[in-house]
Amino acid sequence: QVHLVESGGGLVLAGDSLRLSCAASGRNLGSYVMAWFRQAPEKERELVAAIRWSDGSTYYAEFRKERFTISRDNVDNTLYLQMNTLKPEDTAVYYCAANLASGLGYGASAYDYWGQGTQVTVSS
Repeated sequence: QVHLVESGGGLVLAGDSLRLSCAASGRNLGSYVMAWFRQAPEKERELVAAIRWSDGSTYYAEFRKERFTISRDNVDNTLYLQMNTLKPEDTAVYYCAANLASGLGYGASAYDYWGQGTQVTVSS
């Protein structure tokens, strides 16, 4: 069982930066792949980035174009998503998620545990 709590969302202007955090708790976190997803109104939930907790290997969706960086802190058990040069099309609810699969590029259906989400709104 993994419990995830996101924070750090908000209303920003285009071009601004935000860092999202996800506090993770549970046993054997090192066995998990952790990821950030996002879901805009009337759109499917899409993978933003994923990281293997044990070795830090990462995967990024094509759209992120170097603007987003996923990382984790093994001491605090916290997952991060640094988002730079934000655009209005980045507006969405951002979720962190965890799964026991070994692959990094899986979609939402592969993930077993989800946080409640944090709203990111980018105004032009």
